[in-house]
Amino acid sequence: MAKKIRSLLYALIVLHLLWWLAAVIVNRPILPAPTVVYALLPSLLTQMGWHIYFSLYRLFWSLLWAMVIGTLTGIIIVRFPRVGAWVDPLVYFTYPIPKIALLPVVMLLMGLGDASKITMITLIVVFQVIITVRDYVAAIPESIYQSLNILNATRFERFRYVTWPASLSGIISAFRLALGTAIATLFFTEVYGTQFGLGYFIMDAWYRLDYPAMYGGIIVISLVAFILFGLLNLAERYLVKWQK
Repeated sequence: MAKKIRSLLYALIVLHLLWWLAAVIVNRPILPAPTVVYALLPSLLTQMGWHIYFSLYRLFWSLLWAMVIGTLTGIIIVRFPRVGAWVDPLVYFTYPIPKIALLPVVMLLMGLGDASKITMITLIVVFQVIITVRDYVAAIPESIYQSLNILNATRFERFRYVTWPASLSGIISAFRLALGTAIATLFFTEVYGTQFGLGYFIMDAWYRLDYPAMYGGIIVISLVAFILFGLLNLAERYLVKWQK
């Protein structure tokens, strides 16, 4: 743990030194020094409360829907082959489609509010969850299920004692991938049809040429992402102890 903290501090120091050096070289308002941005950050945080809330709200519901739908679909594809024979090709052909191109369609159908943003993020990340969970479940040796069949285990018991524990690591990995993609998509969706959200705050500061506020928003959204990934790592450490 101490080693990870030292590595993190080292990375932060190097990153800020590079930022400071770039600010000195550019020497223009478009790239303020870290000291300028951090001096402004306390006052920015008082303005960003609702922006942070709405971004977290959209992230929570989009990730919840993506994880529930993606996890169930990934498991069903493998454990119910007849259903999977229909669903798997559909996932295969629709996964490469750039879902962000459907944003105008989603907004036309669902309006400019939170529903369209949550739907868009869910639509983009759910396929990552499906594929990751499907591959982890498919990697479970069939011999384990055969052993349980000899013991007359029910379908629910096979799921509880084999499928779920064995796929839990894959579910967490899928969540990690989904989280990174969801945050990137969140920024894009919050540019349109809203006055709240970290994406809106950053772009609004850019439009107003308020570059210190823009970089402050970038720092805040990065910090939110870092905290969420840290919480996910703690959850993984607790839920899949047998991998340590």
